[in-house]
Amino acid sequence: MQTADQWHEETGQFMASGQKIPARMTAIAISQPGGPRVLKPETRDVPAPGPGEILIRVHAAGVNRPDVQQRKGAYPPPPGASDLPGLEVAGDVAALGDEISRWRIGDRVCALTPGGGYAEYVKVHAGSVLPIPAGFTYSEAAAVPENYFTVWHNVFERGGLKKGETLLVHGGSSGIGTTAIQLASAFGAYVVTTAGSKEKCDACLKLGADRAINYREQDFVAEVKDATEGRGADVILDMVGGDYVARNYDAAAIEGRIVQIAVQAGAVASADFAKLMVKRLVHTGSTLRPRTVEFKAAIAAALEAQVWPLLGTRKVAPVMDMIFPLTEAWRAHERMEEGEHIGKIVLDVG
Repeated sequence: MQTADQWHEETGQFMASGQKIPARMTAIAISQPGGPRVLKPETRDVPAPGPGEILIRVHAAGVNRPDVQQRKGAYPPPPGASDLPGLEVAGDVAALGDEISRWRIGDRVCALTPGGGYAEYVKVHAGSVLPIPAGFTYSEAAAVPENYFTVWHNVFERGGLKKGETLLVHGGSSGIGTTAIQLASAFGAYVVTTAGSKEKCDACLKLGADRAINYREQDFVAEVKDATEGRGADVILDMVGGDYVARNYDAAAIEGRIVQIAVQAGAVASADFAKLMVKRLVHTGSTLRPRTVEFKAAIAAALEAQVWPLLGTRKVAPVMDMIFPLTEAWRAHERMEEGEHIGKIVLDVG
C-alpha cells in the first residue's frame, strides 16, 4: 500500500489519513446453501488492498438476484473473489494499494465488486470504482453499479440499441428493468416492457416506458407487434429464459438482437431456429461477474462519460424499493424472493 496508508502489525489496524481501520469487521456470510435465514453475521478480517486495489469503508450495499442464487448454492463466486455475497457498494475510500493515482483517502465512491459487498469493508479493483453521482446518498449510489454496468453492456454494447429503435425489456419493475427503461428512453428509444401487475406496469410507464404489458393477463408477443405496427422489437433484454426464448423470436423484428442476462424460468428451452435464420436474428448473452478487471474498467469509463452526466442531473436515477440493516440481510432476500419489489433493495451498513 502507499506510505500514507500503513498496516500496523502491533495494533492490527490500518492508518488512513489519521483514521484507524479496525483489523476485524462485521460481514454477512452464507452459513450453508439454503433459504434467507442462512445469511448470518460473523466477524471477518478487514481485507488489505493489493496493487491496483482500494479498500472501501462500506456505507450501503445493493442486493441483487445473483446474491440470492449464490445463497442457494447455484452461483459460486469466481476464483479469487470473496465468498461473501454483495456485488455493489457505496462508501468512502479507506486505504489505497500501490499503483493508484486517481483516488484519495476519503473520496466518496461506488463500486462494482466480484463479491464481498455485504460487509463493513471491501477491497475492489480501482477500475471498477466510480465517483458517487452529485447529490446521491450512499444508499442511492449503492443501487447503481450492478444494474448500470449490466444494462449498458448488454443493451447498448451487445444489443447495439440505437435512437429510434424499439427495446423490449422483460421484468421492467426489477432493478435491471427500471434502469433499462430509463436509459433507453433517455437515449431516444421506444420502450416496451413486461411486468406482473397493474401497479408495476404503472410504475414502468412513469419511468418512461411507452407501453407496459401485464404478462399475467396479456400476450406480450401480440402486444409488442401491436405497439410496433407489426414490426417487432429491435432489441430484447431477457432475464427469464425458458419458454420466453421461442416467444422472443416471435416478438423480435427483422435483424433483431436478443440479449440473455438470466434464465429464471429455466436454462433449457425449445426454439424454432428457422425463425432465427429467416429474421436474421442475433441471440447473445453474457454474465458480468467473472469478466476481467480490464473489461469492467472499460464499461466504467463508458458509464462515466455517457451516463454519469444523466445521473448528476437526475434525468435517470435508481428506483429505491426498501432499505434494510446489514444484519437483517435475510429480510432483504425475503423481499426479493417475494417478487413484490419495484426497483432496488439496499442494505444500510452504517
